[in-house]
Amino acid sequence: MANAASGMAVHDDCKLKFLELKAKRTYRFIVFKIEENQKQVIVEKLGEPTQGYDDFAASLPADECRYAVYDFEFLTEGNVPKSRIFFIAWSPDTSRVRSKMIYASSKDRFKRELDGIQVELQATDPTEMGLDVFKGRVN
Repeated sequence: MANAASGMAVHDDCKLKFLELKAKRTYRFIVFKIEENQKQVIVEKLGEPTQGYDDFAASLPADECRYAVYDFEFLTEGNVPKSRIFFIAWSPDTSRVRSKMIYASSKDRFKRELDGIQVELQATDPTEMGLDVFKGRVN
């Protein structure tokens, strides 16, 4: 089913891998890429559960847009371990205008395919999705 706004389809693998992250904690993060030639969103990279935030941040290209999901684990004020699933729309200032437009117009529909997103971030540079931002958004 293609997205009416941009004509992008979502590869089944995107939903399957997200469900594995959400239900089984199989991955720490997933980076998704729009394959413009095939007009669909695909899985570009899977982060192992042992990988952390730095591995995640390093997997986002400096000058290309991406969608990503990150399973952020933290301790509450009462030292209770919890996690939140973040959706990140990565759109660096240095990426192509066409790419930014395609990612922006496809985002809402793609996000709807991933049932269980708890927090959404939009980032144009690494400071907008730093660990301090994650921590500030979980409460």
